[in-house]
Order: sequence, then C-alpha cells, then structure tokens
Amino acid sequence: MRTNVLHVTQGEHAVSACTETYITTLLGSCVSTCLWDPYAGLGGLNHILVPDGKSGDITSRSIGTNAMELLINDLLRHGARKNRLQAKLFGGARMISGLSDIGQANAKFAEDFCRREGIPCLASSLGGTQGRRIQFWPVTGKVRQQFLQAVPEEKIDIPPKPHRPNTTEIELF
Repeated sequence: MRTNVLHVTQGEHAVSACTETYITTLLGSCVSTCLWDPYAGLGGLNHILVPDGKSGDITSRSIGTNAMELLINDLLRHGARKNRLQAKLFGGARMISGLSDIGQANAKFAEDFCRREGIPCLASSLGGTQGRRIQFWPVTGKVRQQFLQAVPEEKIDIPPKPHRPNTTEIELF
C-alpha cells in the first residue's frame, strides 16, 4: 500500500476520501481547519493566512471566510453533508513578540466560524509561540501534530550615536 501525501500551503486546501492519503501543512500564525464527514469517509484541510480582508484581494483564497467556504464547498461537492461535518483547529501561534498578534486573530476567527456554522470542534491546539507541522488523515479525522523548534529572536544592538559637542564650528573633509 502506497501512502499519498498532499501538501497544503497558504491559501490552499485539499480534500480526499482515500484511505492511503494524508494531508500536511506547516503553520506559524496561520490556522488550519481540518474538516471531515465521518459517515462519508471524506475530509479536507485548509491553510488560513489572515482572518479577513478585501473581497477583491489577490490573496482572497487565504482569507478566513473565503478559505472556509472553499473547503466546505469542495467537501460538499465530493459527497459530504454539512450537518455531519466535524472540525479540529490548529495553529495561531504568536511568532514574533512585539508585533500585532495575527495568530490570535486567526484562531478566534476559526473558532467563531465553526460555532456560527454549527460545526462542532472536537479538538484544537491554538496559540503558543511555536510553529506546528500538521498531518491529517481525512477519512478518519485523525491528526498528528508536531511542534517545531522555536527560533530565538535575534536582538539587534544599535550603537549609541557619538557625542558631538555643541559648537558652531564645521569640519570639512
């Protein structure tokens, strides 16, 4: 039996009903939603870059609502039923301290979307400060998560400005 691996990057999604297939992605502040219909033996995973944006944006496939709708519609097209979908959510890490926490916004979006749409979230691993590698078996809903080693933030030392005496003299070179 040969295992098929589907790799999903930012703004993409994949759907499968093949027992020899798993879907994988790497996450930092991005969030992936693993959705599956256990009765149809069918599932999929998306990779959400940002929770919201302009509808005409070139990255619209990676914007929260669009990414979720694309995944759900693809699942329905392959035989899933929305009232049987179940979810697991991953990602949303704060990768760089001191900047806005897009990871938290992504995580909140995914949780709120599932709640609004009546899709039960059976498990989640959201937040923190480490990236994750996700492997999702779409037929069974099984997920394996591996935390990635954190990369220490590099501190940049800016040398102090040289002291210049308060004078009106100018030195030309």
